[in-house]
Amino acid sequence: MNIDDEHGTTVLRRVADEPPRRRFLDVLIGKPLATADAPRETIGKVIGLAVFASDALSSTAYATQEMMVILAVAGTMAFGYVFPLSIAVVILLAIVTFSYEQTIHAYPNGGGAYIVSRDNLGEFAAKIAAAALLSDYVLTVAVSISSGVAQIVSAYPSLYQYRVWLAVAMVGFIMLINLRGVRESGIIFAIPTYFFVVTMYATVIMGLVRYFTGSLGMVVDPPELELLHAAQPITLFLILRAFSNGTAALTGVEAISNGIPAFKEPRSKNAGITLIWMSLILGSLLLGISFLSAQIHAIPSEYETVISQMARTVYGSRELMYILTISATTVILIMAANTAFADFPRLGALAAIDGLLPRQLAQRGSRLVFSRGIIVLALLASSLIFVFQASVTRLIPLYAIGVFMSFTLSQFGMAHRWYKIGKLQPGQEVKERGSVLRYDPQWKFKMIVNGFGAAATFVVMLIFAVTKFTDGAYLVIFIIPILVAIFSVIHHHYLSVAKKLSLDRYGTTPPRIVRNRVILPIGGVHRGTLAALRYARALSDDITAVHIAIEPEEAEKVRRKWEMYGDGVRLVIIESSYRVFMKPLLDYIEDIYSSRQPNEVITIVVPQFISSNRWANVLHMNTADALREELLTYKGIVITNVPYLID
Repeated sequence: MNIDDEHGTTVLRRVADEPPRRRFLDVLIGKPLATADAPRETIGKVIGLAVFASDALSSTAYATQEMMVILAVAGTMAFGYVFPLSIAVVILLAIVTFSYEQTIHAYPNGGGAYIVSRDNLGEFAAKIAAAALLSDYVLTVAVSISSGVAQIVSAYPSLYQYRVWLAVAMVGFIMLINLRGVRESGIIFAIPTYFFVVTMYATVIMGLVRYFTGSLGMVVDPPELELLHAAQPITLFLILRAFSNGTAALTGVEAISNGIPAFKEPRSKNAGITLIWMSLILGSLLLGISFLSAQIHAIPSEYETVISQMARTVYGSRELMYILTISATTVILIMAANTAFADFPRLGALAAIDGLLPRQLAQRGSRLVFSRGIIVLALLASSLIFVFQASVTRLIPLYAIGVFMSFTLSQFGMAHRWYKIGKLQPGQEVKERGSVLRYDPQWKFKMIVNGFGAAATFVVMLIFAVTKFTDGAYLVIFIIPILVAIFSVIHHHYLSVAKKLSLDRYGTTPPRIVRNRVILPIGGVHRGTLAALRYARALSDDITAVHIAIEPEEAEKVRRKWEMYGDGVRLVIIESSYRVFMKPLLDYIEDIYSSRQPNEVITIVVPQFISSNRWANVLHMNTADALREELLTYKGIVITNVPYLID
């Protein structure tokens, strides 16, 4: 216990050293961590790649297939466009990576689209960024888990009818791992992430070697080509639709800039290097898979994925290396949801601190993670999986538009930031919303880089919105304004409450209570009643005991006992003709309330049985809670329960 004297006031500080005992939860998510353990929960580049890059890396497993799904309406000859489209996606990836690398160093405490938009574009842009990212994170979990289940179904077709339940179970598994904490979940995810990278590179390299030596061949017994739309010629609109599907590979790129605080020092440097590693791996694998898929004449299908067809063609069978490749792909797709589980709760906490979401989301759980945000994400993603029946093809049109909207806002915000920096004098510093603007002689170059990134991602967002509008993108375009409106309502509520609770112009002396009238509802006269009466005596001499008479005989017993034990306190017995308790009591309280004096407080003291057996408590009425629910909006009424422990 520490004793401090601040401005003449003695403050006692007591430190609780013992963590709470929660046997079941300790086994499930681990023992509680102290606040002082937070610095030890940070991660390095190797673990950071597993935590924040699994979403982006996993997209190589379905980006190629989703481009082929669109091109299929023009016939298998159109699959020749897959590789050129992949090159365009990789060029866009390089632009976004370069732009976000600048953002990471400009915002060492975390520079996601929400923070950058809030600091440079204003509150409304920040709300749009938050809505876009939060919806995208929910879709990330649904898409990646559904795609992982699709890989399992490719290897074991008999599981197709159970795909939805498998997907929901996997969401629950990822949720539990994340509830254990960032560092522990990162260690768990590191092995499958690097296992995927190694096996996928092995498959791509083996496939390229066999292609250049002329021994690759084509897919044996490919699945039947299923057309989602009527046959069409190859048009610019069709190519743009396929390109927009391929840009799903970029989802997750922004995760590292959001999660900078999770990295060890120097945080910006470690996060920047991890971003570059991720982009190099993502770009090279996407190009390799797209090239080989076209060469082996793979067919997009929900019954067997393109990755499965490529692996069995490269290895010539469904034996060990095929199984390892499918297993690694399945695991990384499931683990990809971890990126959303790492970022959704952080963004939710930031928005909650700013008053856009319920404040409860800003509280860390026992393992120093934002537990409520993790649970909310799991519930929302599971709901999407049920609605869309774990179909990647049906979920993809909803995907990516949100993240490209956030890309655009983030990069435009950074360009505006460099413009403001350019107005400063050399050596000048300006504080702005918690960040510091310092003059940078390269501000023009950096502004052009971020400005070009904003323009490129804006164009892609428009392409996605137009080409995918009728396929489901309209839902996201409709949901984002609704979320922004919800943020505004919540923010207005918090501002209104803060204004009403403010001590400004409150004065130095609060109004004194001139009278405290106590009402003591009693169901009978017993030890618990007398304990409540003793407490009421400590509050006031103006006490009225109230008994609602359901049965006349019982009311007479109460009256006789009260004469013996009531210590002279007046008793009011109210007959209830319809055998209800709450309505007559509330009517009596309202009568007293309507005649109360200014600055008079009415205190309702309710006796309450408390059993040492928790399960037995459900057998007793909780009158205090019922009264509190009914009288919450009455100014000047205080409701308190006096527990009487029954050993």
